[in-house]
Amino acid sequence: MSSLGKRDLFGGAITAETAQDLVDVSDIRQVPDTQEVFVYPHSNASVIVEILQKVEPTKHDAIVRFHFDSLAHDNDSRSSTVTEVTVVPNDRGDNTPSAIILKGEQLVPKFNKRTPDRVKILMAVFRVEGKAIDVVVTFNIPVEAVDGGAVAAEDVAKVESDFGALVKSFRIVDYSLFA
Repeated sequence: MSSLGKRDLFGGAITAETAQDLVDVSDIRQVPDTQEVFVYPHSNASVIVEILQKVEPTKHDAIVRFHFDSLAHDNDSRSSTVTEVTVVPNDRGDNTPSAIILKGEQLVPKFNKRTPDRVKILMAVFRVEGKAIDVVVTFNIPVEAVDGGAVAAEDVAKVESDFGALVKSFRIVDYSLFA
């Protein structure tokens, strides 16, 4: 099990506590400038931090569900279920927006397989009002996988804990990132 440490995202414009052993996917393949992508070294769980244009909905529930539904569409998900939507307020006194949290699940076919993987989705949306930006953090945790790449139950709990730590520590340091 890894410990947590401060990680600079987008050149340090955003910081957050993450598992120290996460592998930066940009060291392996090209990643768009609007994304930071990480994978856990010993499982198929992944973390994506993405800067997106603000979506139309204005209510917390609708905002996060819009992004969750977009992810389901992009993943060609056969079904998607939302189990919980909450808000984690930023009570640190800085200007980082509060996190809109969604927990859900998607059935996602991988690599042209007939049987889809069951993927637990943990999503946080940080709406940057003055810049018309939604910063979306998504943890993808395969809990049933056709290829045997499912994350073990004890590791799911660790990844969920890591998600909570990232959300609570997420800090936008330099708003010029969104200029």
